[in-house]
Amino acid sequence: MAKKVKLGIIGYGNMGSAIADKVKTVIDVTVFEKDKAKITNISGIKITATAGVLMQEVDAVILAIKPQDFESILKEIKTSAEGKLVISIAAGIPTEYIEKILGKVRIIRVMPNLLVKIGKGITALCKGKFATDDDLNFTREIFDKVGTTLVLEEKMIAADTAFLGSGPGFHFDLLSRRNKEEWIAFTKNEFIPSFAASGEKVGFPKQQAEVLAKLMAEGDLLLLEESNESPKGLCVKVTSKGGTTEAGLKELKGDVKRLPNAVEAARKRAEKLSRR
Repeated sequence: MAKKVKLGIIGYGNMGSAIADKVKTVIDVTVFEKDKAKITNISGIKITATAGVLMQEVDAVILAIKPQDFESILKEIKTSAEGKLVISIAAGIPTEYIEKILGKVRIIRVMPNLLVKIGKGITALCKGKFATDDDLNFTREIFDKVGTTLVLEEKMIAADTAFLGSGPGFHFDLLSRRNKEEWIAFTKNEFIPSFAASGEKVGFPKQQAEVLAKLMAEGDLLLLEESNESPKGLCVKVTSKGGTTEAGLKELKGDVKRLPNAVEAARKRAEKLSRR
């Protein structure tokens, strides 16, 4: 990765901090986070007082903020975004919406999942109207540091959100209903086949769905092992009120055979939540 490119990250929550920690050894990273408690013990990373100041100092910026804060940040950075690469990881916000506010700015939309925290994430990427292949490759290099990446057409992002974004929540919910001794056998023999079929149902090619289902499920088990949290606790972490995982869990009803219904319900919710 080119050391000369200066990367900014707006938002230092779960995703922002995981990305910053993985890439700070190979690239200059600058962060803006409005919650100062999150950045008190930060090291190897520059901090700025405002998002506007950060934009003056970087070549590319990752917007790792909640959807409800998104519009105000876009308006704040609008005057300084020209000529910069803007990488968005905000759920439900299409590149077209960002371009409407920022203008002819190079946008890469990214959908990582919870597993970036342990370097086993599965991240989908798509290009905005003005982004180049170089922009896509640069972004891919960043997210390759926190797991596996795949390039999709933007119309597939809702399916990816439902399958790989909400998938860990469905897996953890099902594991929470079983004894720890059963987790590995259940994951291999029941969860992965049903989950792969779910991915195929929402539009992923069969072979790709199978590979991704296995990657995600193995990452889930590793996260359980490394975090010392319960499956129920991790399920709660990925279930936002009114979000895609919650919609899917209502359909799942604790039954592994209902995974295709759960993923489809999550996809429909992702479509509904998407801003136009």
